[in-house]
Amino acid sequence: MDNTLFNFELVSPEQKLISEQAFQVCIPGEEGDVGVRAGHMALVMSVRPGVVEIIREQGGEVEKIFIAGGFADISQTNCTVLAEEAVPLKSLKSERLQAELTRLHEDMGYADTAEEKTRLSKRITIVSAMLDAVKAA
Repeated sequence: MDNTLFNFELVSPEQKLISEQAFQVCIPGEEGDVGVRAGHMALVMSVRPGVVEIIREQGGEVEKIFIAGGFADISQTNCTVLAEEAVPLKSLKSERLQAELTRLHEDMGYADTAEEKTRLSKRITIVSAMLDAVKAA
């Protein structure tokens, strides 16, 4: 393996989305964004909703995938992101997200239980982050 590359995996509950070598990955951590390259110090961190940016080779194109939070396990030769939900950023559409956000806010007005309100609030946070990511792209 090229010593400028490391093994990168992005896993969601549904599937393993990526399992290959990468030059650099940027992960939206709870404490701030973390750039990962080969030789990175060992770290386990919580991940907030946001965009993971993957560069497979030096000078290569950036692939962007929205994740809805989770955890990252980083070492000198490996980086694994366990995401609650993962969607390629290019497949997200602003109009659809705005409509979902409107529906979620309406549903919040009808929520009866604390559990339902918590679930809806979490989804509103995720869809809002998706919408922000699409607008920033």
